[in-house]
Amino acid sequence: MAGDSRAAANAATVLRTVLEHGPVARSAIARLCGLSPAAVSRQTTGLLRSGLLRELPGPADGVGRPRIPLDLHTGPVGGPVAAGLHIGVPASTFSLVDLRGRILARRSFPHQGRPPAGLSAEITAELGRFLAAFDTGRPVLGVGAALGGWVDPDTGTVVRHPALRWQRKPLGAELATALGLPVRVDNHARAVARAEILFGRPEARRSLVHLFIGNVVDAAFGIEGTVHQGPGSAAGDVAHLPVPRSPTPCPCGRTGCLQATASDAALGAEAVRRGIVPDPSVNLLVDAAATGDPRADRLLRERARAVGRAAALLLDVFNPAVMVVTELASVLHEGYLEEIRGAAAAFSHVCDDPGRIVGPHAGPAVLPEAAATVLLSRVFRDPFGIA
Repeated sequence: MAGDSRAAANAATVLRTVLEHGPVARSAIARLCGLSPAAVSRQTTGLLRSGLLRELPGPADGVGRPRIPLDLHTGPVGGPVAAGLHIGVPASTFSLVDLRGRILARRSFPHQGRPPAGLSAEITAELGRFLAAFDTGRPVLGVGAALGGWVDPDTGTVVRHPALRWQRKPLGAELATALGLPVRVDNHARAVARAEILFGRPEARRSLVHLFIGNVVDAAFGIEGTVHQGPGSAAGDVAHLPVPRSPTPCPCGRTGCLQATASDAALGAEAVRRGIVPDPSVNLLVDAAATGDPRADRLLRERARAVGRAAALLLDVFNPAVMVVTELASVLHEGYLEEIRGAAAAFSHVCDDPGRIVGPHAGPAVLPEAAATVLLSRVFRDPFGIA
C-alpha cells in the first residue's frame, strides 16, 4: 500500500508540474519537481498510457539529442475532458472542461419554481442530454458537481441546502447511477477555491480565502494547495457572519447577517421594493445598471460595500495571500470590485494592500469551470484513482 501511495503521489507531482510548466521535457520535469529521472520516466509512461499526457513533435529546448516535450493531453482528438454541473437555485449549468480548465461547451438549464422533490432527476436527465449532444468521442473522466450549502464530498452527500430543501441527499450516488460515470460532489465555494489553486494565480497556492455571494453565501479557505473542509466537511458556513453597520433583520433573530444583508435573494427583493426591476433577479438589476439606471448602480454599490465590510473580517482572521470574491456585479464590472476593495481596506486591521482582493480568474465562466474542477482536482491529486 505504501508503494502504491508513493507512486500515486509521484504521478500527481509530475502531472501538476506539466500543468504549470508544460510543454516540458522529461529532464526538465525532474529538475522542476525534485523527483529522480527514473521516477519521472516511470510516471510519464503511465500518464501517457492513460491519456492524461501526450508527446509533442520537435525538441523542447537546446540542441543535439532531441528532447521530446510533454504536455497535458488537451488535443481535440483523444484529449480527455471532465463534465461540470453547477446546481444553482434559479438554474443549473452544464460544462465540458479540458485538463487546463478551459471550457469547451456549456449550457444553462433554468428550473426556478420547480418542485425540489424531483429536481435532481430533471437536472440529471438534462445533463445526460447535454453530454450526448456534445459527444465528440473524447473520453469523459467523470462529473464534478458543485452547489451551495453543506456538502460532504467524501460521501457525495448534500447534508443541507435550505434553498433547495434538500437534506441528507445522496447526490453523488444518484448522478453516478444515472450517468454511469465517476462523480465527485463539493460545495461551490470550495470548488472555486480548488479552481483558483489549480488554474489561477500562483499566490493562491500559498493561501487564499474565497467568498461566494449568490443565493447562498459561502466561504472557503486554502493553504499550501489544500482546501480546508473541517469535521463533517462543514467549514465555510458564513451565512451569519456579521456585516458591520448592517441593520438588516435576519430570520435567526439577529441583524446584519451576511446572508440576509447581501445574498442575491435579499438584493433582488430590495430591488423590487425600490421599483428598480419588476422581478427579484440580480441579472435584471445588473442589466439595468449597465444601461445607465442610477438606482440600480447605487444598490449594487451598496451591496459591494456590505460585501467588502464582511470580507474585512475574513481578511483579519486568515490574512491570506489572495482573497477571491465571486459576486456577479463585481465579476462583470471592475467598478464594483473597487467598491469591495475600498470597504474591506477601510474596515480591515491587516489589509493595507486591497489589490490582493480579486475576482475569480475565470471571470463569468467561474462556475462552469469550478464544477468540473471538483473532478479535475481529484485527477491532479491521484491521476490513476478516478473510478
